[in-house]
Amino acid sequence: MSFHFQEDPTLERHFKGHKDVVSCADFSPNNKQLATGSCDKNLMIWNLTPKARAFRFVGHTDIITGVHFSPSGSFVASSSRDQTVRLWTPSIKGESTVFKAHTASVRSVQFSSDGQRLVTASDDKSVKVWGVERKKFLYSLNRHTNWVRCARFSPDGRLVASCGDDRTVRLWDTSSRQCINIFTDYGGSATFVDFNSSGTCIASSGADNTLKIWDIRTNKLIQHYRVHSAGVNCFSFHPSGNYLISGSSDSTMKILDLLEGRLIYTLHGHKGPVLAVVFSRDGGLFASGGADSQVLMWKTNFDSLNYRDLLSRHSKRVTPDPLPHLMDIYPRSPHRHNAQNGTVEVSGHTIPMCFTNSTDFPLGGRYSVNAVEDENQEERFAGGMTASREERSGIPSSLTSTLENIVQQLDILTQTVAVLEERLTLTEDKLRTCLDNQVLGFPFQQI
Repeated sequence: MSFHFQEDPTLERHFKGHKDVVSCADFSPNNKQLATGSCDKNLMIWNLTPKARAFRFVGHTDIITGVHFSPSGSFVASSSRDQTVRLWTPSIKGESTVFKAHTASVRSVQFSSDGQRLVTASDDKSVKVWGVERKKFLYSLNRHTNWVRCARFSPDGRLVASCGDDRTVRLWDTSSRQCINIFTDYGGSATFVDFNSSGTCIASSGADNTLKIWDIRTNKLIQHYRVHSAGVNCFSFHPSGNYLISGSSDSTMKILDLLEGRLIYTLHGHKGPVLAVVFSRDGGLFASGGADSQVLMWKTNFDSLNYRDLLSRHSKRVTPDPLPHLMDIYPRSPHRHNAQNGTVEVSGHTIPMCFTNSTDFPLGGRYSVNAVEDENQEERFAGGMTASREERSGIPSSLTSTLENIVQQLDILTQTVAVLEERLTLTEDKLRTCLDNQVLGFPFQQI
């Protein structure tokens, strides 16, 4: 017999406001905002509370390629083909800072987990690390021989992973600033790279339709997926580390169960390549963006059962594991969030700055922002909005992040051991039954 413990993911909201390809997305740490960047050169901040307006940030002069919230949620960083990085305040206030980061297109940008550094990747073949607090360039990582598509910090900030059109994935030590490992098993460009939540593994996607996961403690390839029929453009680890979602030029998203090593869902909803996928910080939501200019927000659902429920169901199995749970999900009538331009505008000037080894940039200046309304909004927006900030605790954020990573890793180990124990018990029961049957004169049954 077979049964499935997952609840299926569902499409929650459909945001329309971009006028061109949606290239990147990220949730705020408190899950109250979703930022998306586009080839229309605009950054949208979608406020996820009911009837709240979205903000359209205008400033970049070319395609936006990457977006990432700071750990506090106070800033959003965006990268662009205009060779700059911008730091935005995700509110109606309209403050931003811009600096020239590279001599070619900037492909990605990300804050470190403590919010003190930024890492950028560029078509100038370099990865650069920047200090946010002191507001200056720190150092470059320069071993790639072609465009660098993506660069990401490890959860503890001690490593950087990068990938690019030279068909390599590189691992860097941020202390020595040296490349400490190279993974080269690619038949095409490596398009995206990231660490899992515990920092023990990195995954990368490729133009050769593959997803690969390496254990960086042993430098071994531990999982290899070819579930898409076209290049894989992006992916996101679930915060638990148990799932991964990928977006592809075949217009689908795939959800993988990493504990079981199998595909569990294929999601349809975009008309054309999917270029951005991201889980929220708590894993309860995920968002996708594509060449069709759409932004879709989904409710995860399949991670809703806790592991005790999973084990209780697993222990009831009296036959070998069933076939993988495969399901194609097609969206039904979601709540649509339309953008209408020109409702509120705050204008001013932006201060362009070019980073050098010793140049600082001021956190000031203004940018042009349009606030956008939900098409179903009944009440007008009244009063100003301020950026939400997490309350400061007495524990350093870096220590908190490290402890959380340790707890997550221990939880994964506990879960894995529990499943192995359950399977061992089932095997022992079967063996005992076979031995009993043999004693009674029945033919020996194959396990």
